[in-house]
Amino acid sequence: MTKDAKAARTSEVHADPRNELVDHLPALRAFALSLTREGASADDLVQDTIVKAWTHIDKFQPGTNLRAWLFTILRNTFYSARRKTRREVSDTDGIHAARQATRPEHDGRLAMNDFRVAFAKLPDEQREALILVGASGFSYEEAANMTGVAVGTVKSRANRGRRRLAELLKLEDGEELEMTDRATLAVMAQNHPVSR
Repeated sequence: MTKDAKAARTSEVHADPRNELVDHLPALRAFALSLTREGASADDLVQDTIVKAWTHIDKFQPGTNLRAWLFTILRNTFYSARRKTRREVSDTDGIHAARQATRPEHDGRLAMNDFRVAFAKLPDEQREALILVGASGFSYEEAANMTGVAVGTVKSRANRGRRRLAELLKLEDGEELEMTDRATLAVMAQNHPVSR
């Protein structure tokens, strides 16, 4: 088999990952919003992520998890920019977080607002772990690879985050938050798959 034939066969097996980038935009925006806590900054972060992914698509290994690769780029871009600026916008009262999305038109509106305020009070590492293994559905192993820490560290951060959320929301042992938003419910869920 010639070199060109092998290349053609490889391209048939693995479609161009650039064609799949659009499919991951909602998840990327949700993750970016959880990190930046501000809509315009989240959009900029997603745009930077897509530009970097497009530019460096040759570094993506076909057959691996494209979403995990994109989340890693987004996360690294966020923390690199944060290190460069060395400044943070404080949102201790949750005003900025409350402006991020339209409040849902259902009975869980107050619970959702309480959740947003409580979630914003968590340390960055705990919020990140809960978004990755809860709302985004990554396994602990995938989240550990994306964040560059041990699996046990991700589990610990997620568990501490859930416990702190339960304290802030004044939930009793075993009491569940009354929400209809699946991503929010996933963040609070105790059981997560070990692998996807």
